[in-house]
Formats: sequence, C-alpha cells, structure tokens
Amino acid sequence: MKLSILIKTIRQQDPAIRSGVEVLLYQGFWAMFNHKIANRLYRWRLYFLSRLVSQLSRFFTGIEIHPGAKIGHGVFIDHGAGVVIGETCEIGDNVTIYQGVTLGGTGKDTGKRHPTICSNVIIGAEALLLGPITIGEGSKIGAGAIVIKDVPPGSTLVGEPARNPKEEASAHTEIMHLKERIAQLEERIEQLERKFSGA
Repeated sequence: MKLSILIKTIRQQDPAIRSGVEVLLYQGFWAMFNHKIANRLYRWRLYFLSRLVSQLSRFFTGIEIHPGAKIGHGVFIDHGAGVVIGETCEIGDNVTIYQGVTLGGTGKDTGKRHPTICSNVIIGAEALLLGPITIGEGSKIGAGAIVIKDVPPGSTLVGEPARNPKEEASAHTEIMHLKERIAQLEERIEQLERKFSGA
C-alpha cells in the first residue's frame, strides 16, 4: 500500500478534512501506516518485531490489526477506535471500516479463521464479522450487525442473527402442535359438513 494512496483515500472519504496535513491526525492513517511496517516484518518472519510494532500502534491508535492480516489499497478506517482485524483476515481494495468493527474468529476454526472482505465493501460501526466467511464485493454491513455466514456480492445486511436454540426448539414444538390441532379441526369440520349435508 503506497502512502500517497492512503492519504488520497482519507481525503476523498472524509468530507471533514480541510488539508493534507490533517491526515496526520487520523488514527486510521497511523494504524494503516504502522500495519504496512508490521506486515512487512511478519512476511520476513520477524514475528516478535512485527507484533511489537502492531501492539505499539494499538496503544497509540486504539486500532488493533494483526501483522499477518492482508489489506488492500484504499482501505479507510474512520473514527477507528476499537477496530480489531485478525491474523488471517483478508481485506480487498476500497473498503471502509467504521469504529468498533471486529473482523475476528469464532475460536472453533483452525487455519483460515477470520473473514475475507472483498473490494468496495462498507462495514458500519460496531459490526461483528466472525469466522472464515466471505463478504462479497460491493456489500454493505449495517452498524451493529453480527455476520457469521457468507454474504453474496452487492448485499446489504443489518441486525443480529444470533438466536437461542432453546427458543427455536420451543417455537418448533408450538408450530407442530398448532399444525396437529389444525388437522384435527379440519377433520371435525369435514365430519360436520358430511353430517349436515346428509340430513
């Protein structure tokens, strides 16, 4: 990622910026700049140094990007506080990430454990994208969304899909009971219709 592209991205994405020098005050700028260094050290297998750079960056910016994460060009982290990007995460070009976003793992996977974000995706504040899922190109993830399954290109997702399995089982039982009761009532109606039509 070239520094000039990073500066240009921030200037294009944030209408509040008044000059190129202001870019130096952006957490997202420093997080991405430091990630570039940490990622290079990581690829050179200097793991301790890469983690040192990433942890110092986290301390100063509030944005945690694992040095192993692969990040494309034109990625913009706006108001970055609390952003977490995991080790096996892959982020395409021209992605916008707002504050509090977690691109994390579930703790159940090995190998590829974090999301793949295709190009031109927008991820709203406090969204959680968990596991080795793929977010299709041009998708929009709403603020506070919890995403645990693949997202087709061009999709818009909002809300929390988390459900209580006990409540689902209870609802399923109630539905089955209602279907059974409806069948009994239909049978009774047929009996009554036969009785009155024969009279």
